Amino acid sequence: MGKTLFDKLWERHVITGEVGEPQLLYVDLHLIHEVTSPQAFEGLREEGRGVRRPVLTFGTMDHNVPTKDIFNIQDVVAKKQIETLGTNAQEFGVEICTNGSERQGIIHMVGPETGQTQPGKVIVCGDSHTATHGAFGALAFGIGTSEVEHVFATQTIWQRKPKQMGIHVTGKLQKGVYAKDIILALISTYGVGFGVGYAVEFYGEAITALSMEERMTICNMAIEGGAKMGMMSPDEKTFKYVCGREFAPKDMEAAIKDWQTLVTDEMATFDEMIELDVSDLAPFVTWGTNPEMGVAITENFPEITDMNDERAYRYMDLHPGQKATDIEVGYVFIGSCTNGRLSDLQEAAEFVKGKKISKQVSGIVVPGSRPVKHAAEKLGLDKVFIEAGFEWREPGCSMCLGMNPDQVPEGVHCASTSNRNFEGRQGKGSRTHLCSPAMAAAAAINGTFVDIRQEVGK
Repeated sequence: MGKTLFDKLWERHVITGEVGEPQLLYVDLHLIHEVTSPQAFEGLREEGRGVRRPVLTFGTMDHNVPTKDIFNIQDVVAKKQIETLGTNAQEFGVEICTNGSERQGIIHMVGPETGQTQPGKVIVCGDSHTATHGAFGALAFGIGTSEVEHVFATQTIWQRKPKQMGIHVTGKLQKGVYAKDIILALISTYGVGFGVGYAVEFYGEAITALSMEERMTICNMAIEGGAKMGMMSPDEKTFKYVCGREFAPKDMEAAIKDWQTLVTDEMATFDEMIELDVSDLAPFVTWGTNPEMGVAITENFPEITDMNDERAYRYMDLHPGQKATDIEVGYVFIGSCTNGRLSDLQEAAEFVKGKKISKQVSGIVVPGSRPVKHAAEKLGLDKVFIEAGFEWREPGCSMCLGMNPDQVPEGVHCASTSNRNFEGRQGKGSRTHLCSPAMAAAAAINGTFVDIRQEVGK
């Protein structure tokens, strides 16, 4: 019997523990930010302990940072968390990207951009969307605050090996359909719990065809399908992405030789399988209050089947039988660790260039990191968005979770490129519709959702 990518990654990192019981794993990279680290640092301080491997710990400020007037933080709690991370990092010898610095951005973008995210690593962070890094052939997952302290102190973590799921994605995407549509379609079809208890590997010709940035989008939202870990085998695109970055291996030739072994063997089997052919996949939009409440742009919203549906329709002020094209969009957010990368901004800019956003729409574009912001400005994307009527902002988590000043007004429908559409996620009473960057951009121009497959090339 062959081994899966997950088997190989797990076995490389087990220090001790019996099969079937929790096992102690070595951690290669511990990523931190200002929200989940303060209590863990305080725990170390109280116990008189230090960070076991500061060189394997790296942080940034992202959740609380304002995207306008970035050094004038009005919220007392947000300001305290940001200042505390700076103080803790200095005291414990941990390197961080401070607010406004050249590498600062969302943690799940900073890791790959600096070259610290690499195939074969176990990567943890006090944030559920750590699964993003699995796109590189890494074993990456989010951890709780007590676990953050444990990793600080020991550079290890106890985990029980989960079951394994293979998601075989075949076919070729139509123009106007993107990686975001693949993951939204999977969650809509199989629910927010399909991945619970599984480490998920995405593979197949449709995955191989994606860029690294698109692959990160899919692994990022594996958590929305209930999986703790989402991953993909590394390939030439992966190696090329890592090569030349700040923390890339000094001996890339040797590293690549090793990374090439990190693939699922032909004879390996998964505990569960899902097949998805994306050849006829249409753009997706969520209508409700969790990511599984989504439909293709061509479909009607479903009938009410339970109390959750009823509550969602009431909260969203929608009803069965409507379509996404019936929604009056009042806000558009392009950004987040799901879709705040350069290619995402380029896709959105293609639909915006030379046009003006609808009079009823307010829109912001928030690059996920400062390197992305600079690269976009070099291409003139900032001017494209500004001339269309968007605000061009500084990097951060921004409107994805509303922990900062960026919030959707109550009762307003927002086309959002983020990952969660829970009640109040983007502000009290906000109504979030998840979609791809291109769909969000087209909604800004039209004032409602449209089938962008019909807009391509116009």
